[in-house]
Amino acid sequence: MKNHNIVISMDQQFGEIVDIILRHKSNASRAVNEELLLTAWHVGEYVSAKLRSEEWGSKVVSQLSEYIRSKHPDIKGYSKRSIYNMVMFYDEYSSETFTATIRKYLNTEFVQPKIAQIEAIDPKHDIPVIVQPKTAQIVQPTIGQMPKILELTTLTNHIEILCRCKSNEERLFYIIYANKEHLVKRELQRCISNQTYAGLLGNKDNMSKGLLETYPNAPVMFKDTLFVDFLNLPKKHSESKLRNGLVEHMKQFILELGKDFLFMDQEYRLNIGASTFKADLLFFHRGLQALVAVELKKTKFHPRDLGQLEFYLEALDRDVRRSNENPSIGIILCPEADQVVVEYAMSRSMSPTMIAEYKRILIPQERMQQQLNEFCNLFLKKD
Repeated sequence: MKNHNIVISMDQQFGEIVDIILRHKSNASRAVNEELLLTAWHVGEYVSAKLRSEEWGSKVVSQLSEYIRSKHPDIKGYSKRSIYNMVMFYDEYSSETFTATIRKYLNTEFVQPKIAQIEAIDPKHDIPVIVQPKTAQIVQPTIGQMPKILELTTLTNHIEILCRCKSNEERLFYIIYANKEHLVKRELQRCISNQTYAGLLGNKDNMSKGLLETYPNAPVMFKDTLFVDFLNLPKKHSESKLRNGLVEHMKQFILELGKDFLFMDQEYRLNIGASTFKADLLFFHRGLQALVAVELKKTKFHPRDLGQLEFYLEALDRDVRRSNENPSIGIILCPEADQVVVEYAMSRSMSPTMIAEYKRILIPQERMQQQLNEFCNLFLKKD
């Protein structure tokens, strides 16, 4: 017994050392990213001024790129296109309209350069915690200063966001979302194509009172619409074909759901009395510390589907959920849902449930700017 306690103690100590290593590794990565962004910002600022004054033209930018390549072959990443991307990075993010968008939705500290610090990650929600040093002063940025908010993601992601997002609100959303979900370029591209912006910030009549009361952050954590174009589903398909396809392409499906989802099982067996029932897909959400049951439907949402899901949640909470976990969540995933019927069905449901639609192909959706303030407040909390 004594040796066992020693092993546990050593494991704890070794774990603390690993935490120190990972913390400093994260700090180093963040510092490198910050310097790369500042380099792009100041190069973009310099070249932008030359182009605006007409002292330089496109030919000179080409000459600059060739000069760097020939005179300093060890310096990579300064092709003509890359230099123009840096100009775009500076011009768009230094604009008064973008600065005004930050002021509108975020605390002033996100506008100023290198005063507020991203000190830690909230372990419960896996989101950045912004700490304002006591000696820092809230000042407005001056010409040449890079807004602190830009440090939340990489230059590669910023270029993707700038090229593909039209509004400053949408750009701000994806800067924050890329940080929260730790998105690399390819993952970010898919999120933009799938209109994650609209899916997370849309109307939340599809969520029950029980879900909103138990999990106030749910509106900015669960999407209304999921795209399963990667399945190549025919218009007519069975629920089993849909389920098997999602399991086979689970990596893509989890990117649609959100990276906090951990897949546990398909057709999860629930033994209740003398009967056995099967939940289509069972996940665990790391951020919410809760089981999530997903029921798949091949037809339009019907209110009776909600009763089945609530029955499964009761069984999960009684027989599967652990004492340290929160109430289970249920999602009905269907190809179509009448929003009025959904609103009626959700209005009295006290179970943590929601209705989401899946689309077989990517379809354009109207970009939405509502509830962005709520999203920013939830995922960029001031200490």
